[in-house]
Amino acid sequence: MIGLPWLLVDETIDDGDNVVAACADIDGLFVPVTEPPLERYTLLDCRPAGRLRAACDDTGPLWVGNIGLEAVSSPDLDQELLDVSVLEARRSSRHGPVELTVSARTRAGKRWDKSGYRLTGLEDFGVCGGVAGPEDRETLPRPATLLGCRPGTRLQRAIDATSRNRRWVHASIFTVADDGTATRLLDAGLGAEVAAVRPSLIGDGLVDVEFRPTYADAVGPPRPLGARDVWQRWRQGRPTEPGSWAGYDRELRQEWAGAALAHHTPAGSPQTTVHLDGRHITDEEGFYCAVGEAVNGPGGYFGWNLGALHDCLLGGWGAEPGFRLIWHDSAVAVAALKPGYDRRWWAPALTMDQLLGLLAADGVDVELL
Repeated sequence: MIGLPWLLVDETIDDGDNVVAACADIDGLFVPVTEPPLERYTLLDCRPAGRLRAACDDTGPLWVGNIGLEAVSSPDLDQELLDVSVLEARRSSRHGPVELTVSARTRAGKRWDKSGYRLTGLEDFGVCGGVAGPEDRETLPRPATLLGCRPGTRLQRAIDATSRNRRWVHASIFTVADDGTATRLLDAGLGAEVAAVRPSLIGDGLVDVEFRPTYADAVGPPRPLGARDVWQRWRQGRPTEPGSWAGYDRELRQEWAGAALAHHTPAGSPQTTVHLDGRHITDEEGFYCAVGEAVNGPGGYFGWNLGALHDCLLGGWGAEPGFRLIWHDSAVAVAALKPGYDRRWWAPALTMDQLLGLLAADGVDVELL
């Protein structure tokens, strides 16, 4: 299986024959990043409160952020409206309920509770009797194709099988470095039924294997298109130049930090003083890349979200708990990590003050330069 950059392994078995396939590429793993569209929704029989009421009465901003919809009848019907702005409020009487039209986004499928909702979030937004808006659009699960594939025993059995239940393949996805080392992509996997096989144009003796999804995408979760470049760079070996991540956008900085975690190896003696190069910390993801590099060298890992950062600060990841952090060029992060709404995470933005507070709570002595 050596020589092809992707390896699929069935980690649910341990019989010495768990390699499913090696392949040159996986069509369906890297896809364009899309954001939920802005759509119109109507909150029926609404009795708004807090900032939502102020937006209706023209006494406050029309944009109110995220509104959670806690279903009265069943938690299974809970929803969340993101990035909400009030468009129109119509009252049936002076003190009666409001029919409230908003623009908003949703991340999940839309199944509305006819019994009504409590409107929640950073504050109480009131209640409504129901929601009218776009219905679920049918989103078909995405297929996948292994391109330039050399099947292992298990995939070959699935290809040769005559019954559908024996054509199902389950595997984790590994990237293979130039030196032959295989590293697992976090959370990435294939789970689908072999649908078709054809000779591959990539090389003699290789095949392209198409997979038919059932209730979910055949391969996932999808990575942004540019993440292919991130993993290609890591195949050449662990980065040796500081700031190799700096030219990436937020999505790919997150992917870089994930690659650093996947390739993490225990460090030597934990550091007690860490010098942080802050020149490229223009977003939250940039902080994770920079602090990982500061603690563990180029390509180093020290958290890739706030929860993971907290875990690393407890020790065992290259820095002594309660270490001293000397943050050079901190003005870059001060200017970038400001209060606001983060339209990558669809949540309040992480601020510099919040980040410093979290570091202090875990005992880190921060010096800003």
